[in-house]
Amino acid sequence: MLNKLSRLLDEAGISLTDHQKNQLVAYVELLNKWNKAYNLTSVRDPNEMLVRHILDSIVVAPHLQGSRFIDVGTGPGLPGIPLAIVLPHCHFTLLDSLGKRVRFLKQVQHELKLENVAPVQSRVEAFPAEPPFDGVISRAFASLTDMVNWCQHLPGREGRFYALKGILPEDEIAQLPEGFVVEKSIKLQVPHLDGERHLVLIKPNKI
Repeated sequence: MLNKLSRLLDEAGISLTDHQKNQLVAYVELLNKWNKAYNLTSVRDPNEMLVRHILDSIVVAPHLQGSRFIDVGTGPGLPGIPLAIVLPHCHFTLLDSLGKRVRFLKQVQHELKLENVAPVQSRVEAFPAEPPFDGVISRAFASLTDMVNWCQHLPGREGRFYALKGILPEDEIAQLPEGFVVEKSIKLQVPHLDGERHLVLIKPNKI
């Protein structure tokens, strides 16, 4: 699996240390092991996880600005865990409302010795942002409107929303509420992944 990950990273033009690669593989192995009992992801094949979960998450890393991020509706830690591994100087709060997912995340944190993540069980609306975050990240979490409405208290003045999407959601962008503007949308290249991937950057116009 390490060889396959290395080949995928080469194709994506991503350079990581051996330690980071080993951590990513260890995470996939934990996800595969716990998935049998906890049903954390519909992806059953670990090799497929490398593409659809690991690569699909870390291609976002170059576009993140700041050092404090919150991954809302993180599920089994996607994209937060892979991003925390490839960006060790950034801190990631991993928020999910389901206890079994947070238990899994705490196990990952312990086994991989990740000091830059904080798994939290909470509904996003009830979670206080003190201090506010540089970035609010979501992957397959909700519509853009729901994301900014539920999470509007989380980013700081210069903070951004980072929504990981498949096909560019033109209709969702058009329906964004007042006070939120799409700063840019970026087409992401993920080797061996079927379908399109886009990152939508939304800026809250805080007065």
